[in-house]
Amino acid sequence: MAAEPKAFSVYNTLTGNKESVQTLEPGKVSMYVCGVTVYDLTHIGHARVFVFFDVVQRFLRHLGYEVNYVRNHTDVDDKIIKRANEVGEDPLALAQRFIHALDEDMGRLLCQSPDHEPKVSDHIQEIIEMTQTLIDKGYAYESNGDVYYRVENFEGYGKLSGRKLEDMEAGRSGRVADDEVVKENPFDFALWKNAKEGDVSWESPWGNGRPGWHIECSVMSSKYLGANFDIHGGGRDLIFPHHENEIAQSEAAHDCAFANYWMHVGMVNVAETDEDGNAIERKMSKSLGNFWTTRDVLKGYHPEAIRYFMHTTQYRHPITYSEDNLNEATQRIEYLYTTLERLDESLAKAGHSVDNPPEETGYFENKGEVLDGFMDRYENGILEDFNTPVGLAGLGELARIANELTESKKKAKGERLWTIYKCRQLLTEAGSILGMLSRDPKVVLAELTDLKVMLLGIDRDEVEAKIVARKQARDDKDWGRADEIRDELLAMRIEIMDGTEGTTWRVK
Repeated sequence: MAAEPKAFSVYNTLTGNKESVQTLEPGKVSMYVCGVTVYDLTHIGHARVFVFFDVVQRFLRHLGYEVNYVRNHTDVDDKIIKRANEVGEDPLALAQRFIHALDEDMGRLLCQSPDHEPKVSDHIQEIIEMTQTLIDKGYAYESNGDVYYRVENFEGYGKLSGRKLEDMEAGRSGRVADDEVVKENPFDFALWKNAKEGDVSWESPWGNGRPGWHIECSVMSSKYLGANFDIHGGGRDLIFPHHENEIAQSEAAHDCAFANYWMHVGMVNVAETDEDGNAIERKMSKSLGNFWTTRDVLKGYHPEAIRYFMHTTQYRHPITYSEDNLNEATQRIEYLYTTLERLDESLAKAGHSVDNPPEETGYFENKGEVLDGFMDRYENGILEDFNTPVGLAGLGELARIANELTESKKKAKGERLWTIYKCRQLLTEAGSILGMLSRDPKVVLAELTDLKVMLLGIDRDEVEAKIVARKQARDDKDWGRADEIRDELLAMRIEIMDGTEGTTWRVK
């Protein structure tokens, strides 16, 4: 019988405590993550949520859990209808177009697809059925073709966010929104909306209409995971009202607990300077003009550098978006892939590769102190509420050892060769949990160079011509001219490396 996977802990927003996760079924994890409303391209805040939960499912599968990961697409919404009317496009067609864009961008960020990616438009009948159930049980009511949820009837309303209904009511202004005249309570929220002209709509017992925002996730999570499941996740901005309302709907409809553990990803702040030149941070926002789509960021930074940057801060905390932080992440990814390249070259010199290991021996010198049990320590660090900075530190520790082992130009053999192979193997295994270091190092390093060349406007032909001229100067023993050309290249931020197979170059 296979051993039970290691237990892991999460900070549960519902209780405000870090807890060891007790899954409903041993060895299995059911997880629902709120996707996005697909009326536009995803932004870097969405990407942070998607990358983080990609790590969650990667790590749990690595540990041996059977994971059922569901992430929805909201393809029916006011914002989608508004955008579709503005551009003269069918709302569902517009939504599908942005779903394709989302898939493309998250694919470039190396996010693996969830097990299920349901859309609202495919679950209208189930939404109508749950809405009717809530009406029948006294938790919802129809008003002029709309259906609203009675928040006062759900005793636990506010238990996720810590908000109390009476406090919210006391803090209300005197202004009355248009829909409040048809609601019993101003905090009641829509389960079903009466169709307006230009809306996408479906027939229902309450007339033509479409779902409200919150009901969709209650329906789709229960369909694919059951009424009660293990983990629900999303961005911190969804805690209230979205996730609070999901709990109210689901627990009222099913008479049981909804999600047992709630995980919320911190917001993205942007490093800026104020009018006096002081360094400040502000929340990323379209209205503030400090907003970047995932596609914008991918134009200037390598996908694995973006992932590395996102792993530098533990997921629950805000992360600071800045060119300096992304450039530093780029340098770290370049360092790690250069390390992998050096390991591959050392193995190749000895006639071996990742897929053709050398004979197993003991470890070289004292390297076994770190390499023995490395994966166990690495896993244990991430087990504590998915602490990715600890994972990055582990990768750095491995890379330092690997670079020490490959300093010598002599062909590796015996214990040193075996230790080089183990470093290569461990770097790839540990990196893959974070969605990194699984590709051919030469390909990734070339991609990194291409990005720098493009961003700096470097003329490749000019670089290659100078390298040819330097070689000629060296052949002519004109060492002064050869050094001049090297300095000219350095001024262009080009570093050259002379090797047995010729001269290569990279952008510093």
